[in-house]
Amino acid sequence: MSVKGEVLERSANWRNAPAWVVWLVALLGAGALFHLLRTAPALKPLVDYPEGWTIPLQAWINVFMDWLLNEFSFGLFTFKELTRAFAAVLDVPLDILLALLSKGVEVSLLGVGVQLPPLSWVAVTGVLVYASWSVGDRKLAVLMAAALLYLAVFGQWDGAMITLSSVLVAVPLGVVGGLLLGIVSYRSPAFERALTPVLDMMQTVPIFAYLVPVLALFGFGPVAALVATVIYAMPPMVRVTILALKGVPEEVREFGEMVGCSRAQMTWKILVPVARYRLMVGVNQVIMLTLNMVIIASMIGAGGLGYDVLNALRQLEIGESVEAGLAISLIAIAMDRFTRAVTELQPTSDEDTAKLSFAQRHRYVLIALAVLVGTTLAGLIIPGLAPYPAWAQVTTASYWDQAVNWINMNLGAVLYSVKSFMLIFIMIPVKRFLMDVPWVLIVGLVSLAGFRLGGWRLAATVTGFTLFILVTGNWEKGLISVYLTGFAVAIAVILGVSFGVAAAMSQRVHHVAQVIVDVLQTLPAFVYLIPAVMLFQVGEFSALLAIVAYAIAPAIRYTDHGLRGVSPEVLEAATVSGCTRRQKLFKVQLPLAFPDIMLGVNQTIMMGLSMLVITALIGTSDLGQETYIALTKADPGRGLAAGLSVACIAMTADRLIQAAATRRKRELGLA
Repeated sequence: MSVKGEVLERSANWRNAPAWVVWLVALLGAGALFHLLRTAPALKPLVDYPEGWTIPLQAWINVFMDWLLNEFSFGLFTFKELTRAFAAVLDVPLDILLALLSKGVEVSLLGVGVQLPPLSWVAVTGVLVYASWSVGDRKLAVLMAAALLYLAVFGQWDGAMITLSSVLVAVPLGVVGGLLLGIVSYRSPAFERALTPVLDMMQTVPIFAYLVPVLALFGFGPVAALVATVIYAMPPMVRVTILALKGVPEEVREFGEMVGCSRAQMTWKILVPVARYRLMVGVNQVIMLTLNMVIIASMIGAGGLGYDVLNALRQLEIGESVEAGLAISLIAIAMDRFTRAVTELQPTSDEDTAKLSFAQRHRYVLIALAVLVGTTLAGLIIPGLAPYPAWAQVTTASYWDQAVNWINMNLGAVLYSVKSFMLIFIMIPVKRFLMDVPWVLIVGLVSLAGFRLGGWRLAATVTGFTLFILVTGNWEKGLISVYLTGFAVAIAVILGVSFGVAAAMSQRVHHVAQVIVDVLQTLPAFVYLIPAVMLFQVGEFSALLAIVAYAIAPAIRYTDHGLRGVSPEVLEAATVSGCTRRQKLFKVQLPLAFPDIMLGVNQTIMMGLSMLVITALIGTSDLGQETYIALTKADPGRGLAAGLSVACIAMTADRLIQAAATRRKRELGLA
């Protein structure tokens, strides 16, 4: 045997050694090396990374941004001028929608300026309720009516219409852009391979990190917020489009080729219509992520409900933040249910529609236009039809504030004790221990995990991600991010997997779990900060609770799905073998569902890291806070360097968990 073959054989044998043996040896060696590094002054650079070894990535990014904005040009126009021109184009549909829904428009009649009001709240409510009833059922119409009436009665209508205007522009841009990129990726595997890491970055880099470059390129205002929202919301549409088109049956494609379809006809006449139902899942994701961006986008001029929530949180006005946050949540839930109903609609055949007149084919649109015009004109005469009357509005803000005061007076001692116990005896010791571990040991253990799960290639990948955080000067804040997210994810996984197991074992619990997961996944991320701040004030413990609440849904859903997906034949064989219910769960179902559960853990980590950045508003000191500070100081280099570090943490966890799930599938014969 050659020397190379002998090395590869030894490497494979070591990779296949029992996990407990490898990790026991590794941890014992790490402990001995930890003691050696701490006691040998000459090895101090391996304990605390020297500041002189860092790469000035922040300065390089800032220099590049200055050159891009001030020197780079396309002929007669600078890059900055082109981006501002693009912003002016996007401003047109946004202004039209704002005029229709919120501000109204001024027209000149016979030389006299007349201010026409926006569409009345009755008109908008009537049309959306009618549309909900048309595409869904009575329950959807009632839900839509309740959501819109809440906005009017609780004084959130104006802010909601500003938010809705942005959503109505951002969603089509995200859907169309994602669809086109997905089609190109489907047509060109090389383009898909090049686009995949870009999509990974777009989904893992915190939104705060690229708010500053967007702000520099497009200026402060609603358009900059719109661009940032589209960047954040588009990636799922691209991925769903690729999967949907690849999922079209081969027979359908062959039929299109047989009838002589061109490339364009094959795409738009066959593939896209057949994949319509899967594509609507991507549309739903774009809508949810757009609404999730509402509050963040308000930091760079979006306005609307997001600004109301953000302003109330900054001033700790809990009552106002609850009402505005609930308004965003109701819009998200109503739009989620509406898009699901649209997905389930059955298309009408061309033969049926050809027999109908124009009015019959477009009766829903004509009825909606009649309602809009009629109620809006009536609102000029009848008080209360155009703007909702102020005397009929109510608010519960004072009650929420009183509830917070009551909690602080009667339960404050208990809550403070719980918070202090968690911080003093668990969280802070773990944080200090992690901060004391030499960087070389952490890099080594990450490399070992990569090698054990996926070989040298995975080890090199995750080591590169880890070293990026180190050499860019974000190591300390990166460790704090890992500690806080890891703690929250561990709690979310324990609670979520336990609840998911209960849901898989009981149909009643399953229905409850579905409702809880649906609600949790439609609530915007900022809403989770409100109860945490109400109960525990600002700080790391409140951030921990918000991350757990936001990230727990995938752990529940994937565990339930994985356990229910175990083959009935396998369960029957276990029963015949004499297994008790407990043995079937721990010896059969959980091992077989392990890959699905790991996917849930992966999603929990991704959501935890995305929520970590948002918790910067309530007093954390991690990479999320670094990106937020960069936004407040308009420092794109600082923000992008911290954001890329968060992305490296996310991609390291993603690669390791995917490798673990793939390895387990192979062991079970599922891959």
